[in-house]
Amino acid sequence: MHHLLPLLVAVPLLGAALLVAVGRRLPRAAAEITGFVVSGGTAALAIVLLLGSSPPMVEWVGGWLPVGGESVGIVVIGDGPGLGMAALASLLTLAALAYSWRYFDEPPSGHSGAFTALMLVFQGGMCGFALAGDLFNAFVFFELMSVTAYALTGYRIDEAKAVQGALTFGVVNSLGAYAMLMGIGLLYARTGELAMTKIGRGLDTAAGHGGPDALVLASFVLVMTGLLVKAAAVPFHFWLPDAHAVAPTPVCMLLSGVMVELGVFGVWRVYGTVFAGPGGIPAADLTRALVTLGTLTAATGAVMCWYQRHIKRLLAYSTVAHTGLFLVGIGVLTPEGDDGVALYILGHAGVKAALFACTGVLLDRYGSVDEHALHGRARELRAVAVMFAVSALGLAGMPPFGSGLGKAVTEEAVGGPLTVVFVAASAITAGAALRVTARVFLGMGPRPEDADSDLETSGSEEEPETRGLLRRIPDTMRTVPAVLLAGALAVGVFPGFGGLVARSVNEAGSGGAHVFVHWTLHGVVLGVASTVLAVALAGLAVTRPHWTAAPDWARPLRRLQSGHVGDYVAWLLVGATVLGALTLPGVLGA
Repeated sequence: MHHLLPLLVAVPLLGAALLVAVGRRLPRAAAEITGFVVSGGTAALAIVLLLGSSPPMVEWVGGWLPVGGESVGIVVIGDGPGLGMAALASLLTLAALAYSWRYFDEPPSGHSGAFTALMLVFQGGMCGFALAGDLFNAFVFFELMSVTAYALTGYRIDEAKAVQGALTFGVVNSLGAYAMLMGIGLLYARTGELAMTKIGRGLDTAAGHGGPDALVLASFVLVMTGLLVKAAAVPFHFWLPDAHAVAPTPVCMLLSGVMVELGVFGVWRVYGTVFAGPGGIPAADLTRALVTLGTLTAATGAVMCWYQRHIKRLLAYSTVAHTGLFLVGIGVLTPEGDDGVALYILGHAGVKAALFACTGVLLDRYGSVDEHALHGRARELRAVAVMFAVSALGLAGMPPFGSGLGKAVTEEAVGGPLTVVFVAASAITAGAALRVTARVFLGMGPRPEDADSDLETSGSEEEPETRGLLRRIPDTMRTVPAVLLAGALAVGVFPGFGGLVARSVNEAGSGGAHVFVHWTLHGVVLGVASTVLAVALAGLAVTRPHWTAAPDWARPLRRLQSGHVGDYVAWLLVGATVLGALTLPGVLGA
């Protein structure tokens, strides 16, 4: 079965090439059916390979096998985590294509299938990054994924805001990619290798008993900077809200549902295979760096999420907050933490994609994603209201959602004061989403004042993604979020699924450690506590609208999201410096 691994990348790319070649001659329905079949077939193949991935599969693309232990070929690794992320990327791409079925604004004349082709290239890039066994080709797929995401973010090129958001996305992520490439160059100069496992062994051999040096630290900081930019960790995160505000809804489903999580996956994969040995970065320094940045990311994302009125920006900041929780979970470097984050990512992908799908319904029905302007206008959308509210509860980690199970397992792993961070961040972000539910779909509370509209875009002047405002919501736009929620729920309730995920993750990253993943009384209590706190916060915000007005201490934090790409570049440099400072003690000690 290992010979089928390259097809997870090749099939979407060939499908995209087909649409580019013959798309002008195809009616739109045929182009969309082609994309749906290609994406669905890739998702099915990923799942089949995932079920047969023990032990992990290795394939040298094109038959370029190593000779004497050396090779110039491309190696792909089909282990549980890699295939799991490929399956998640493929399934969410399928969901996004189904959501946009026949509703999305017709592309320019003569370019039928352009949007579908870009989505397939995006899928191929994400699958390639998840499966890459060497750092250089991980970078290649990283860039393929990024370049396609730029184009998708600015797909509505006739709108100035879309072009600006895509430009910001492109500049910041390109600088992150350049940093990653320079780090790979340093590692190649030291070891003469590009395969991740061989780089790790090379660093250990070169270090001897001396431990890491300045070159190893520099390469670590540069590679991790590129991955943390993609993960939207603070202070590398500024591109994400600006991109989400302008990107089409199906694209937002992928950006927050899987692309950001691939950045977290990259941090886990690269550290575990390249820098975890005696010649790499000491575990204590990695923990210090990730827990510090993760906590800062969770706190910043939660605060910024609470004070948003632009619903897509609100959801983008909730993604930032949960990215922080993922980083804390993998930062403690325990099998339980890894397993919990894996389940958390799966559950979060479902509920977050469902939230964006419901927000897209609001945009195309009312031409606005402004929480204030939509006050009480969506009472008629009862099914959408239920799905939005249930998704918000899943965001809080309410049992028995998969996000709740992942959150519970991760909280057990991190323990102590860090548990407070998980409860607070999940409750605040979910409370903000529940507040939107109460105001927009139920019309609860007085209409909030617009005192802070000068700080950020409000979302009241957004253009619908259809030719005109929808009078009737297409069935696909209702069905897709329902299916996504069902998937997020299945992660938490399907018997044995948690154990299967834990076994796959631990075989790849924890030496086959045996972890019994299940619901515990402690986890249920904390999940219920987060949910109750989220409901209470939403109730207070609805009855006391001044709670959502940014206090003086929060206004400088909001002004950092300036929209000026030069500011974001400066913060990227600050972040790289901070990351280096947090890991420097291990090098000095060596």
